[in-house]
Amino acid sequence: MAAPLTVSFTAGLSGPWRIDSVRPVVGEVLPIAVALSVSEGATAAEPGVWSLRGTISNLRYTTVAERTALVARQEGLGRAPSTRAALIPIRKTQAWWDLAQDERREILEERSRHIAIGLRYLPAVARRLHHSRDLGEPFDFLTWFEFAPAEADAFEELVASLRATPEWAYVDREVDVRLSHD
Repeated sequence: MAAPLTVSFTAGLSGPWRIDSVRPVVGEVLPIAVALSVSEGATAAEPGVWSLRGTISNLRYTTVAERTALVARQEGLGRAPSTRAALIPIRKTQAWWDLAQDERREILEERSRHIAIGLRYLPAVARRLHHSRDLGEPFDFLTWFEFAPAEADAFEELVASLRATPEWAYVDREVDVRLSHD
């Protein structure tokens, strides 16, 4: 397995992604900015209005069959038609983290069908999950999605489906940042 990859999302006055909206779903919103840069690796994030970091590492809470299905259907980020994106930082409650891993898995997939829901929208909506909790960041997860404008309705369905699950009862902060580029 490769070492975890650190990714920084920095909002400010310049960057390849234009920030179209920043709205709170649960809890406090992030400050308004006009652009977002995404940088990979150990380099320090450039100064900005705000910066969030996460790491990409091994898949968690997935069975072999689920991992196989995800790998078979998921396409990479940076596809030319994908000129829309969403950064959705999420923090879960202490009650979530107090659960054992098998209890979290039962809520995540057996009751909420999180992985199954996501699979329905692949490959149209590419996604990458970043873990932030162990970095001392203000969110536990940073989820990055990319999609073509024609897939915007599908993306809205995906997000609405996930937010309607039992898992989301454990979310105490979520911000929805929508982005685009030409």
